[in-house]
Amino acid sequence: MFAYLARLTLLLALASGLSAGVNAQQKPNPMGSPNEFVQQVADQVLTALKADTAARSGDIKRINQIVDEMILPYVNFEKTTRLAAGRNWREATADQKTALSAAFRGTLARTYSGAFTKVNDSTSIKTLPFRGDANANDVVVKSLVTQRANSQPFSLDYRLEKTPQGWKIYDINVENVWLIENYRNQFTQQINQNGIDGLIAALNQRAQ
Repeated sequence: MFAYLARLTLLLALASGLSAGVNAQQKPNPMGSPNEFVQQVADQVLTALKADTAARSGDIKRINQIVDEMILPYVNFEKTTRLAAGRNWREATADQKTALSAAFRGTLARTYSGAFTKVNDSTSIKTLPFRGDANANDVVVKSLVTQRANSQPFSLDYRLEKTPQGWKIYDINVENVWLIENYRNQFTQQINQNGIDGLIAALNQRAQ
C-alpha cells in the first residue's frame, strides 16, 4: 500500500509540475480553461526547477519553497481532506477539521518535494484535449506522464473544481485509482482504531 502511495504521489508531483516547456514563462491563470491552467502550472514549475541550481542538486529546502509557491496555492486541501475523511468529517470538531487538513496538507506537500528530487530531464507530461463541458464547475483533465525516454507513459487524470478564486485541483486518478478513494480507506481504518486525533497524530508522525 505504501509503495503504491509513493508512486501515486510521485506521479502527482510530476503531473503538477512537469511538461514540455511551451509557454514556460506564462503565469498560471486559474480563471482560464482547465487544460490551459494545468499546463501553465506545469510549465511554471518546470522552468523554476531547471533554473534553480539548488533545486537541481536536490536541496529539499529549496524544493519545498518552490512547491509552496507554485503548486500548493492551486490545490484545495480542505476539500481533499474532507472527501478522504468521508462521514467521519461530519463527526469532527472544528479544531479537528483544521488540524486534520493541516496534517494531510503537510503529508502531501512533503511527498511532492521528495518526488521532485527524483526528476530527470527525460520526464515529461502531455495534457490531452479537454472533452468535458466547458461550462461545468467540476471537471476532469487527462494527461500522460512519461518518466524516461522510450518508456511506457502513465495515465493521470486531475479532478478540478471552479471556485471564486478559479480552478483548484482536489483529486487525481493514477491508472484508474483515485487518490481520495485510496486515502479514504486508510483514514477510515485509522479512525476506527484510534479516532480522528489518532489519524492526525499518525499523519504528523510520518512527517518526522
